[in-house]
Amino acid sequence: MNQTRTFLIFAWLMVAALLFMNWNSDQRAKQVAAANPQATAATAVKGNSAVPGAAAANNGAVPTAAVPGAATTPGMSAAPAAPSSIEVTTDVLKVRLNGAAVTYAQLLQYPIVKDGKDNVVLMSDAPETYYAAQTGWVGANGAAAPTHEATFVPASAGPYVLAAGQNELKVPFVWRGENGVTVTRTYTFKRGQYAVDVQDVVSNAGTTPWSAFNYRQLSRVPMHLASKGPMHPESYSFNGAAWYSDAEKYDKRAFDKFAKEDALNQPSTGGWIGMLQHHFFSAWIPDTKEPVRFNTATVNTNTGTQYVLREVGNAHTVAPGQQLVNSARLWMGPKRIDLIAAQNVQGLDRAVDYSSFSIFAWIANILFWVLSHIHDLVRNWGWAIVGLTIVIRAVLYPLTAAQYKSAAKMRQFSPRIKQLQERYGDDKQKLQMATMELYRKEKFNPMAGCLPAFLQIPIFMSMYWMLAESVELRHAPWIGWIQDLTARDPFFILPILNVAIMMLTQHFTPIAPGMDPMQVKIMKYMPLAFGLLMLFMPAGLVLYWVVSGLIGLGIMLFINKRVDAQNTGGNVVVS
Repeated sequence: MNQTRTFLIFAWLMVAALLFMNWNSDQRAKQVAAANPQATAATAVKGNSAVPGAAAANNGAVPTAAVPGAATTPGMSAAPAAPSSIEVTTDVLKVRLNGAAVTYAQLLQYPIVKDGKDNVVLMSDAPETYYAAQTGWVGANGAAAPTHEATFVPASAGPYVLAAGQNELKVPFVWRGENGVTVTRTYTFKRGQYAVDVQDVVSNAGTTPWSAFNYRQLSRVPMHLASKGPMHPESYSFNGAAWYSDAEKYDKRAFDKFAKEDALNQPSTGGWIGMLQHHFFSAWIPDTKEPVRFNTATVNTNTGTQYVLREVGNAHTVAPGQQLVNSARLWMGPKRIDLIAAQNVQGLDRAVDYSSFSIFAWIANILFWVLSHIHDLVRNWGWAIVGLTIVIRAVLYPLTAAQYKSAAKMRQFSPRIKQLQERYGDDKQKLQMATMELYRKEKFNPMAGCLPAFLQIPIFMSMYWMLAESVELRHAPWIGWIQDLTARDPFFILPILNVAIMMLTQHFTPIAPGMDPMQVKIMKYMPLAFGLLMLFMPAGLVLYWVVSGLIGLGIMLFINKRVDAQNTGGNVVVS
């Protein structure tokens, strides 16, 4: 039992360490980005830097992604004044766009605080919180082409509003070049959809062929979370760039690593690029058959470092009198599994970034699948968590029963171990050898109870990331005082219940003879230490742990009763 308790102590300490390291690493990344916005990046994109991945014949370059009108660091060319924007409102989105970029995106069904009037603003044209989705063309050999700084003329001044009963809203823009080339860009918004279709139709009415390559990029100044507190849910969720390629699959990069690591230059066919944050993300999704190349870059401005993730296509040539159609999708919305799955894009579900550890992400996906199906039955996410906990405990019951049987059987050895202690006194080496010999003769393995404890570690960690990351649980109530399962318990009732259950469980778990006094003290204060750790965890996670602890306590009392009945001559057999 000494070894079992030692492994339990190690297991819980490992949980605490992993949670702290995950939170601390993300927090350091945000602090670096906030404290050093003017840091010089080795991969900074100059105003005339060529884009990796462009065809060799191209002499064009993607212009700087700097905030329009914002001063840049020496050597950077300030972008021209932004073209006038028009406003588009659907049932789920309110955006501003100028044809070359989406400069503002508000999510109408996601208030910042529960029952609040202000909604989440995903994209913004304010310099301090700049976040935009841009797209454009760069001409080969100096050919005129509309970059994301070009002026597109809208078909009307707007505003555009998706009317009741209307399922689709098209917003067209036109760019006209002096060489006879026109680019008609149409944004198509659909009811209930966060994915916007963006289609370019290039028409060449000139007398010479026109060649250019298309690019799409996301550019933002990172969120500053200091005012929200170190335990705010956004503080322990990944905030940075992510992408998925057909060859390398899913990968991501925190903003503070843009300058520390080599600039991304990765080919892919289709795939996607995105900017992730807690509960929400944006993503450019090119045509699945279009070869592209993913790039990263940074641009320093007087309002902060701007981080750019782009995908660049191959060069296209449009002959005189011909047309070219180039399409993509732009996602601006929540990390809702069902809506993401409906896009039918390989790997887009990884935008729901449960964990940097693949095993935890894999388990978290399974847990959410079960959780969502239980929710379909009970229609409440809190009770769905209770149901999921029961399912997990049922699956682990054979191992849990073996753990408590081992603990109960250990009590049978207590008198004999005490005799060995009296016989060998302070000779710990002989005492240990005699104890091991006793276990061998009785065919008892004191380590048998450790496996269930270790198996719960990845499940617990996966639950932690799954519940914290799932936007479906955002602002979702359970009962009474729990009105947001992804935020902490406002009155700490669940953490206090968790401590009480752990202390009660510890009370019914006998201390093994010969246990080191230091281990006894550690085990005595473990419920309090773990309770403090739980104070600021998402309420849904603490609910899981409370229900799991109650079930575990019930199983332990049940097993102990059966073992006691067997020891007193009853006919009950522990199985």
